[in-house]
Amino acid sequence: MSSEASAGGEGGARAGPPQPAASYLAMNVIVRILRMVCRHRLGMGLGILAAVAAANFQLLIPRYLGAAVDHAQALLANAGTGADAAKAALWTTALVLFAAGLLRGVFTMVQNYLGEALGHRIGYELRLAYFEKLQRLSFGFHDRVHSGDLMARGMLDIEGVRRFVENAMYRSVVLVILVGYGGYHLLQTDPVLGALALSFVPIVAWRAAVSRLWLRRTWRELQERLSEMTRIMEENLGGIRVVRAFMAQAFELAKFDAVSASAIAISLKRVDVRYRNGAAMIFSYYAAMGLVLWVGGAKVIDGTISVGALTEFLAFMAILQQPVRQIGMIVNSTARGSISGKRVFEVIDLQPAIVDRADAGDLVPTEGVLKFEHVDFSYDPSGCPLALQDVSFEVGPGRTLGIVGPPGSGKSTLAHLVPRFYDVTAGRITIDGQDIRDVTLESLRTAVGVMAQDTFLFSAPIESNIAYGEPEAAEERVTEVAELAQLHHYIERLPSRYETLIGERGLNLSGGQRQRLSIARSILPGPSVIVFDDSTSSVDAGTEQKIRAALRELSRERTTIIISHRLSSLIHADEILFLDGGRVVERGTHAELLALRGRYQALYELQMHGAAEGAETTPPPRGGVASRPA
Repeated sequence: MSSEASAGGEGGARAGPPQPAASYLAMNVIVRILRMVCRHRLGMGLGILAAVAAANFQLLIPRYLGAAVDHAQALLANAGTGADAAKAALWTTALVLFAAGLLRGVFTMVQNYLGEALGHRIGYELRLAYFEKLQRLSFGFHDRVHSGDLMARGMLDIEGVRRFVENAMYRSVVLVILVGYGGYHLLQTDPVLGALALSFVPIVAWRAAVSRLWLRRTWRELQERLSEMTRIMEENLGGIRVVRAFMAQAFELAKFDAVSASAIAISLKRVDVRYRNGAAMIFSYYAAMGLVLWVGGAKVIDGTISVGALTEFLAFMAILQQPVRQIGMIVNSTARGSISGKRVFEVIDLQPAIVDRADAGDLVPTEGVLKFEHVDFSYDPSGCPLALQDVSFEVGPGRTLGIVGPPGSGKSTLAHLVPRFYDVTAGRITIDGQDIRDVTLESLRTAVGVMAQDTFLFSAPIESNIAYGEPEAAEERVTEVAELAQLHHYIERLPSRYETLIGERGLNLSGGQRQRLSIARSILPGPSVIVFDDSTSSVDAGTEQKIRAALRELSRERTTIIISHRLSSLIHADEILFLDGGRVVERGTHAELLALRGRYQALYELQMHGAAEGAETTPPPRGGVASRPA
């Protein structure tokens, strides 16, 4: 994937996983993983040495065993002391085999440990690189790709790469040494018996090669199903209240069951191929052993070879059985590693759409004058349709700009453009005359505070959530902004006060409390430009009035944009823009817009009528009965 894709549209449906501009070839992915492994030269080198040593000690056993049998048989020919000498020779052989087995076990243990350690190290590096890239990718990417798929890639697919490094690499070294050297030695000793002894190897290798491409496709389908399962589970847990409110548990269970059943079916097909290959290997192995025993036994009877030579052949076959049986595992692990690596690298290779220009400098705010100059914006890379069209305004320090309009008119889109979450399609945005595309993102987002419409709180103490943008903030500063957001008195009533732990996404707080905490978090760093995107939508009228008063105090020294569907929040704004279809259709002060008797005035009357109607139907405080006007 060469570049980051843009978002589909404001509030639009989210697309599937990212697609590569050019296919990642399996071999290229494996080579890339091996390059990562090669950066750990010491661990990799020691692991290979341990694998070579373990393989050589394993190869020593058949050769020494065959020689010992012939030696003991020769000693038995001596009628006098042959039996005792043969027993002594066999005892010596047993000790040598014990020592060889012990050393092989030690080196195998070292090989396995280093393999696992290397696998975990590669997994750690991939997770870190993957997570770091997710932090840098622009909002357009996160709008388009399901977070469940990203989580599956970051967990399940990286685990697939780790298992490839852990299981396949060193085992491949052992396999090459045992089959290569063992096969060469057998063919050198007796070409006919050697060919018979090795006859099962190409059969197993052929089946593994044939199943390799099928396994890659199967692993790709399985990883996609697992991603879908993760997405469904994430959505279900995030919306569990909605699910239960609509009694949709059966529907959600059926949806999850369908994907889960599909994953099981794919897994069973993979298991079927795996065990078919295993059965074919076992049959071909024992068939080859039977042929070696038959032909080799005849050669022993004819005196062509010794009993020790036949023993050596059979012992070599016993040793070769294990690594050859692992061919299927190695192929399966490699197939999974290549598919998983491809899915991980697709994200890691993305280039963020919003980045600092090469010559970008720090934003130097002098007054904090924010200016939109004929701004067009589209979520679609083609530039159509436009979410904002020819939007122009200027607002300076100590002044407040109000934004209002029907749903989908582009209000939140405008808010997202100020901190450069997206780049404008046409026109430009400046702060104190500096184009925000010409300054660093860090300096821009330090100078611009955004209180988003959808409040998100972290599972951490209240103080940590408020000071999220400035972790080293003094306790007095945290308390100050909490008071400004009308939150301090509530916090003081909690048992642990500012150390109270907020639950996941702040669900143990009311909607108004979450929004007030988010307001405090936005204003703590002291930005020169503050954007409040419907920040009072979940608070009662009394709290809204207090927050409005606090915001007016805050706006005395800062440039403020307030986006709200409640006109009561905008009455005191110095200028109000009415957006519709991405265009500014009306602008002016509250009084000027009412005098126009246009869209703003109609919305104002609608809201005032609704407020009056609500007040008239409110139950009286002393138990009287509320009634609607006739």
